[in-house]
Amino acid sequence: MSESQPKTAEDLFHFLDGLGIEHKTKSHEPVFTVAESVALRDEIPGGHTKNLFVKDKKDNYFLLTVEEHATVDLKTVHQVIGAASKVSFGKPEKLMEYLGVIPGAVTAFGAINDTGGNVKMILDEELMKFDIVNCHPLSNDATTSIASRDLLRFMEATGHEPLVLKVTA
Repeated sequence: MSESQPKTAEDLFHFLDGLGIEHKTKSHEPVFTVAESVALRDEIPGGHTKNLFVKDKKDNYFLLTVEEHATVDLKTVHQVIGAASKVSFGKPEKLMEYLGVIPGAVTAFGAINDTGGNVKMILDEELMKFDIVNCHPLSNDATTSIASRDLLRFMEATGHEPLVLKVTA
């Protein structure tokens, strides 16, 4: 596999296993929005995520991972996350280049593909209050459950220093 090839769910699970991180994955029909994924809530306990891939005017990229029903004020969040300006959504090409995922499959686990450290990972403190956090395993046809503390360990193992900040209203 070449370096430009994004890692797969199997690569992710192998990486988590290598770190001794317990994880559980449930396959389901592809979901592209929080609204489509709500039907899975009874089957998958824990905090469910919504991810915003944003950039500032200096092309600094951020991934905001928040609880699925949380509201993020895009006009002011730059002040909290340390962006150089107000933020806008990153382009799908950069999302694939940096995190190895397509729109609709954005996930904190994308950190495994960001080997160049191009994206600052931001985890909302409200989300991190859940014992279990649920994220797509690099595709939107499954949900992987992981302990919130292990999500931090995963991020650090990918070379990222995740910031736990209050980014939601």
